[in-house]
Amino acid sequence: MSDAATTREKFRVNLMPSMTAIEPLAWNACANPLEFPTGAVDSACEVPVYNPFTSHEFLLALEQSKSAVRETGWTAAHLAVENAKGELIGVAPMYAKTHSQGEYVFDHGFADAYERAGGDYYPKLQAAVPFTPATGRRFLVRPGPDAEQARVALAQGMAGLMRQIEASSVHITFMTEEEQRAVVKAGLGFLPRTDIQFHWENEGFASFDDFLASLASRRRKVLKRERRDALAGGELDIRWITGKDITEAHWDAFWQFYQDTGSRKWGTPYLTRSFFSMVGQTMADRILLVFAYRCGKPVAGALNFIGGDTLYGRYWGSIEEHPFLHFEVCYYQAIDFALANGLKRVEAGAQGGHKLARGYRPALTFSAHAFAHPGLSRAVEDYLKRERREILAAQEDLDEETPFKAATAQQE
Repeated sequence: MSDAATTREKFRVNLMPSMTAIEPLAWNACANPLEFPTGAVDSACEVPVYNPFTSHEFLLALEQSKSAVRETGWTAAHLAVENAKGELIGVAPMYAKTHSQGEYVFDHGFADAYERAGGDYYPKLQAAVPFTPATGRRFLVRPGPDAEQARVALAQGMAGLMRQIEASSVHITFMTEEEQRAVVKAGLGFLPRTDIQFHWENEGFASFDDFLASLASRRRKVLKRERRDALAGGELDIRWITGKDITEAHWDAFWQFYQDTGSRKWGTPYLTRSFFSMVGQTMADRILLVFAYRCGKPVAGALNFIGGDTLYGRYWGSIEEHPFLHFEVCYYQAIDFALANGLKRVEAGAQGGHKLARGYRPALTFSAHAFAHPGLSRAVEDYLKRERREILAAQEDLDEETPFKAATAQQE
């Protein structure tokens, strides 16, 4: 009997049309097993740290706030895998999509090629957290002896659903590198893709001054000046707001910031106002708002989510223009918070080469893509091979441009 047949016999994969179809504790025991243990965990298994975006609370808020629903082009098609005893041991957040917005891994070229060949690119399947370009597991499998096979079962379920609904493709985005290797190895037609983000890593720094000391003197002076100038000579006051201190008034203020940024970047912001209230009610201890106040009034702010070892910067906005305030609120304050709370890194979202000069290093992100059309799959595979070489070369070049002393010694 083949491995694939054994997996199908041992596990059952179910389609869940909404987060409400899955009991929260059962989902969270797969997504964040350290935070929501439901039984003994094999000590030999590596247990993932908490990720706020794959939690039941976050994904449910996206649906119930009408941010990621059929009407906005995100039809829930979550997968859940059960073992022979009927126990839920793995889940995967997934959506049938009618567009390619809000994903941050761009496939417009794939869509154009598919349609030029006479096919319909939509619907497609997206295994991801909507509007969230943050690395995390996409095969949310409970640690244990069946974990690897359960992951394969979920991947088979994705490929099977693609055929069942006649979708053009399946895209697993912002997955872990380990997951990417595993799903490609599974032989289901998934093709690996890489890209680059900029993350700050705590390399043993005890304070922001320690971090500054690791920079070349010229960059150190620039960062100090930016932090000083951002506060407008003491006119602005920066505050951290988290947990029970977050109120609806804070969300009202942040909604203004989000609307301003969203209208300039995307035309129509992805999230609804009620989303922020919902996560504020269910995830307050995992949220950090960094607000800038002038004369007691909030004029700018950033929304961050707190993971087990990572601070995730998500949205920023302002209703007043102040030089360098974006850098202070989004990047430098995030580093301060990470240092104060023993976090290993800060992920400040997609894009943004300007983060490099501020101590954020280039980091690879990973995705995997499978296509129903064999010809397109072969063409995409050739393209992705070239693209991966270009991305790795770009990462090497960017590594040489970091502001740290070792990288800039020849410029001193």
